[in-house]
Amino acid sequence: MTEGSLPLQTEMTVLDTGQSLWQSCLDQLALDLPEQQFNTWIRPLSVQVADDVSKVVVFVANRFKLDWIRAQYSQPITTLLEKLCGQPVQLELAITPRETPVRSPVAPASSQAPQTIAEADPEPPAPKNRLNSLLTFDTLVEGTANRMARAAAMHVATVPGHLYNPLFIYGGVGLGKTHLMHAAGNRLLLDRPHAKVLYIHAEQFVSDVVKAYQRKTFDEFKDKYHSLDLLLIDDVQFFANKDRTQEEFFNAFEALLAKKSHIVMTSDTYPKGLTDIHERLVSRFDSGLTVAIEPPELEMRVAILINKARAEGADMPEEVAFFIAKNVRSNVRELEGALRKCLAYSRFNQKEISIALARDALRDLLSIQNRQISVENIQKTVADYYKIKVADMYSKKRPASIARPRQIAMYLAKELTKKSLPEIGEMFGGRDHTTVLHAVRKIGSERLQVIELNQQLHVLEQTLKG
Repeated sequence: MTEGSLPLQTEMTVLDTGQSLWQSCLDQLALDLPEQQFNTWIRPLSVQVADDVSKVVVFVANRFKLDWIRAQYSQPITTLLEKLCGQPVQLELAITPRETPVRSPVAPASSQAPQTIAEADPEPPAPKNRLNSLLTFDTLVEGTANRMARAAAMHVATVPGHLYNPLFIYGGVGLGKTHLMHAAGNRLLLDRPHAKVLYIHAEQFVSDVVKAYQRKTFDEFKDKYHSLDLLLIDDVQFFANKDRTQEEFFNAFEALLAKKSHIVMTSDTYPKGLTDIHERLVSRFDSGLTVAIEPPELEMRVAILINKARAEGADMPEEVAFFIAKNVRSNVRELEGALRKCLAYSRFNQKEISIALARDALRDLLSIQNRQISVENIQKTVADYYKIKVADMYSKKRPASIARPRQIAMYLAKELTKKSLPEIGEMFGGRDHTTVLHAVRKIGSERLQVIELNQQLHVLEQTLKG
C-alpha cells in the first residue's frame, strides 16, 4: 500500500458513506419537490464526496443547468446535507467532465475543482412509454386503502378496452396513484409486448399541445396520442383553465375510446370536484369507474415499512415499524421519507435500528405532530368547517346538523391522535367508549362509499396536518 492511500476496507467505507449521504439527500428532495422538478433538475446530478464528508462536488451537464441549480437548489441541498451528516458541508458546482460519467459511483472529492470542463455525453433516452419498470403490482403493498383501486387497475392491465374505461383514480399526494398506473402499464406489456403504452404527467401533455401549435405539428401530435392502446395520465387537475389543452385532450379521449383503447387518469379529487375543467370533459372522466385511494391503515403502513427496509438491505424490527407507522399516518411518501431518515441515522451513527433510534431520527417530525394535532384542535377545525359551535362537540344536543360533525370529529380523533376510545369519549362530553366506536366505524364505512364525505375528510385531514 502506497503512502497516503486508504486501506481497502476504509476506502469502501468512505465510498459507502458518500453514496448513503447523497442517496438520503435525493430521497428527501424527492419528497420535498414536485415530481417533475425533481426528475428534471435533481435526479440527473452526480457527486463526489470528500473523505471527511466536509465537501461535496455536484456535477451538472451544462452551464445553463449549473446556473439554475445554483440559483434554485444549492441552498436547500447544502442545508439538507449538513442536517444529514451533522456538520458543515461545502457545496461546489461543476460542469461534468467527460472523464466523469454522469451516473458514476460516488468517489472521494479532491481538494481542487475538476480541471477538465466539458459537457457530458447525453444520457440514454428514457423508454418511449415513460414507464418505471420497478413500479409493479408485485412491489405494491395491498391493503384496505387501495384494494379496490388495485383490483380495477389489474383488470385494465389484463383486459384493456372493456370494463372501467376510463378508470379514474383519485386521492391525496403520496398514496400510490402513480405506482398503480405504472403497474398497469408494465403488466399490459408483459402480456402484449408490442402494445402502445404511454405514461405521462398532465403538465407534459400541456407542453406537447403548446409545441404542436408553435411548430404546426398536429399530425405528429395526433399520431402520438390517438394511436395508443393504453394512455396513463397523471394529475389531470393541471388541465384547469387551459382551454386549448382541454379541447385536445377531449379529442384524444374520444379517439381512444372509439378504437377501444383504455385510459387511466389520476387526480387529487373526484371528477365533479375538479374546478375550471369543461363540463363535457368532467362527464367523460366520470363515465367509467371512479375509485379512491385512502391513506394506508396501520397494518398496511407496517407492511410497507418492513418491505421497503428489506429492499434497502436493512432489517426493520416489527416493533420499530409499528412505532413509525403509528406516528406517520398521512401517506406512503412521508412513510418512506421517515424510513430513510431512520436508515441514514442508523448508518451514520453506526447504531442498530431501534425505537430509541427512530425517536431520535424523527424527533422534528414527532414534535410537529404532537404540537399540531390534538383532540381540541380537531374539534375546533371540524366545528369551523361545518359552521357549528365548538361547545356543540361535547354538548348533549342530537340534531343531525350537530351529531354528524361530532361523529366526524370522533373519527378524526381516533385516526390522527393516540388517544384511546374512553379518552376520546371523555373529551366529547363524557360519552361512553362504545359511542365513539360506533362513530368511528360508521364514518369509516361511509367514507369508502360516499365520495362527498371522503372529500370533506380529506380536506379536514390536510388542514389538521398543516
